[in-house]
Amino acid sequence: MSSFGENLKELRKANKISQADFAKRLETTQQRVSEWECNKVEPSLYNILRILQVLNVTFEELTDGISV
Repeated sequence: MSSFGENLKELRKANKISQADFAKRLETTQQRVSEWECNKVEPSLYNILRILQVLNVTFEELTDGISV
């Protein structure tokens, strides 16, 4: 099973977007993106919606294989 952070990192890399550029597009910090990818902090619903737009994926694609 994957975690949210692992899926996020994989999708970001598949889109060839650096953490710094991803953070800029989301109007947040690179540190915050790193925290999401390391599962230290969960993004807000607002940020999840922005992540979906930037990565051009569905919520299902972002959360595929995640166990709760």
